[in-house]
Amino acid sequence: MKQRKNVSYAKYGYIFSLPFIIVFLIFSLYPIIYTAVIGFTNYKGLGVTSWQFLENPFENFISIMNNGSFRQALKNTFIIWTLNFIPQITLALLLTAWFTSRRNKLMGKGLFKVLFYLPNIITAASIAILFFALFGYPVGPVNSLLAQLGLVDSPVFFLISKNASRAIIAFIQFWMWYGYTMLILTSGVLGINPEIYEAAEIDGTTGLQTFLYITLPNLKTILLYVLITSMIGGLNMFDIPKLFMQGGPDNSTLTTSVFIYNQAFSGSYLYNRAAAASMIMFVIIAIFSGLLFYVMRDKSEIQMRKEAKALEKARKLEIKRQEAV
Repeated sequence: MKQRKNVSYAKYGYIFSLPFIIVFLIFSLYPIIYTAVIGFTNYKGLGVTSWQFLENPFENFISIMNNGSFRQALKNTFIIWTLNFIPQITLALLLTAWFTSRRNKLMGKGLFKVLFYLPNIITAASIAILFFALFGYPVGPVNSLLAQLGLVDSPVFFLISKNASRAIIAFIQFWMWYGYTMLILTSGVLGINPEIYEAAEIDGTTGLQTFLYITLPNLKTILLYVLITSMIGGLNMFDIPKLFMQGGPDNSTLTTSVFIYNQAFSGSYLYNRAAAASMIMFVIIAIFSGLLFYVMRDKSEIQMRKEAKALEKARKLEIKRQEAV
């Protein structure tokens, strides 16, 4: 009887992944490499087809780092991201604990999730117009509410205050993304083995203890994903700062992405400097991502690997000793 030949299905995996690889190479990898290259050139001006590498290849990078507007944009970006991410992750974790609690028999969980996620699907242009109207001066819903509550004697011009403008943009980012973060964390909790929670209930743990000592440790990978994606998205904020405040007042809401856009397309067409600024942000994001991976690493798994290597080394030494004898 003839034996059946082993059939390898690996090639079909490569075939199915080929469309993604082609799209990634054309629309992602090539633009990244091209951007990195023109950062070392004198490429600027609309319609220019020829450019040369600079004698000092880091001239554009030095110029960007010495640019006061870029440093201000970098500072604004970190401030706005911090102001929106801390309450975002806090509220998302609280809602996750609420929705996934085995003791809390909440009705209409699906409806609440949809309502919390809804701001994320509204276009940035619509949200910018909405909040511009809400904080309008001298007449606007926020000013009218403050006047009715007796908190202000005269209308407040929020949009000319640096701190108020940053706070509003941070709130918009928080409002748009906390629902998305909540859904990601909720999905992570639902992937935890329910037998762990059943054992915890039998042991008499409280809801807080269950969340702190079971849910959070098992969510470490999901939390790392949320932190990385939020950091990348936060450091690349563009649509709300650009559409809502145009970087004003006095560059207080100018983010790095808006700065790069202004360098490349707002009349100056300094593509080389915009590319240099983009690569500087790429390096900053890569460094912070590496730090997050290091801080969030699984220390127990690393310790187990070290112990396994030590045992394997001891076993080999014992075998060599026995062979020598």
